[in-house]
Amino acid sequence: MTDLDDCFKASDTPLTVAEAIERFSAVLGGISQTEKVPVRQALGRILAEPLTAQHNIPPHNNSAVDGYAVYFDDLNPDAETQLPVTGRIAAGHPLDRPAKRGEAVQIFTGAPVPEGVSDSGPDTIFMVEDIKLDGDDVILPAGIKQNANHRKAGEDVKTGDVILTPGHKLRPQDVSMAASLGYAEIEVCRRLKVAVFSTGDEIQDIGAPLAAGCIYDANRYALITMLERLGCDVTDVGIFPDVPGDIRAGLWQAAEDHDLLVTSGGVSKGEEDHIKGIVEDLGALNFWNLAIKPGRPIALGHVEREGVQVPFIGLPGNPVAVMVTFLRIARPLILLLSGARDLDPHLFQVKAGFDFKKKAGRREWLRARLEQDDKGQAVALKYEADGSGIISSMVESDGLIELPEDCEAVQAGDLIDFLPFSEVM
Repeated sequence: MTDLDDCFKASDTPLTVAEAIERFSAVLGGISQTEKVPVRQALGRILAEPLTAQHNIPPHNNSAVDGYAVYFDDLNPDAETQLPVTGRIAAGHPLDRPAKRGEAVQIFTGAPVPEGVSDSGPDTIFMVEDIKLDGDDVILPAGIKQNANHRKAGEDVKTGDVILTPGHKLRPQDVSMAASLGYAEIEVCRRLKVAVFSTGDEIQDIGAPLAAGCIYDANRYALITMLERLGCDVTDVGIFPDVPGDIRAGLWQAAEDHDLLVTSGGVSKGEEDHIKGIVEDLGALNFWNLAIKPGRPIALGHVEREGVQVPFIGLPGNPVAVMVTFLRIARPLILLLSGARDLDPHLFQVKAGFDFKKKAGRREWLRARLEQDDKGQAVALKYEADGSGIISSMVESDGLIELPEDCEAVQAGDLIDFLPFSEVM
């Protein structure tokens, strides 16, 4: 794996989010292992090799409608044309002979248009609704355009076209395209193996009555589910008590067969925050001075085992800060390690439905829900209680308002950037 020392080197000067992600992108590389998976199981996987067209789509000229295929040059431009119907072509059942001039062939949607004796065959197709039948003949109206309702071979994709490039996260429409090209298997990046754990004597797992002075471990479950939504293969290491030897042994073991270690809380400089010293002893750890709210502290580093540096991400302890920093700081790093190409989610501009003042020089995220004003335009309404421990603010919000470093105030009616949770969760 790439040397991470420079990537995780702390900075005395506060870094912007963009600067932090640029450091990630410049230094880290994706996992090199790939595997073939059945196309049915390719959804959400990261493409490892170019997806190239093995044949044309459609593979042959075909009809876009139910109707009658004719040569355009056989038509009377100013009056109706009457032609004998000499054949019938259904989808999957080509005509058993070449087409001839001076005839009409009944054809159905998707059926292959036949070639001619010495030419490419009929080039124009009338819809069945537009014609009249007279015994074994069809009467065709004037005015149709040449090539009407005639779909050419390769008009969608041509043989040899590169449809998708490595690093692309496969969507349902991409799976459909791969299947239409005849791919039974697709080469994808191996899933990123991530170990997630929590620490602290006050952290209690769910499933038993809450003990005095304890809290349930909400953060670990948030991290596990967000990582799984990114397509990671997640190992739940559990909760380590505040016993340095147990934490050290657990981290050392997890580093043996994982690509990434992730935790929340326990990485500051308090007497009971043992992670800092342990990770420094096993590899390296630095606190990043990021100009953000919510989200400090964030610790980045690595555990080194047998010459391999396994990245470590330590997120803040408050539940809202954990989720926000995961989505905007950790998520791009995880996608990059996973082999993905597109790291940034799409933000959308909406109108502010509130007034707000912020400190210049730092990026802030506000929880908000969307409503429509009387003109049908989306308006973001800030959640009133904005503490970093208020999980209900995330539950009841539709996404995050992102205010850049140079913003000092927002007034109702201003256009602001909005990140829907549906984009990243």
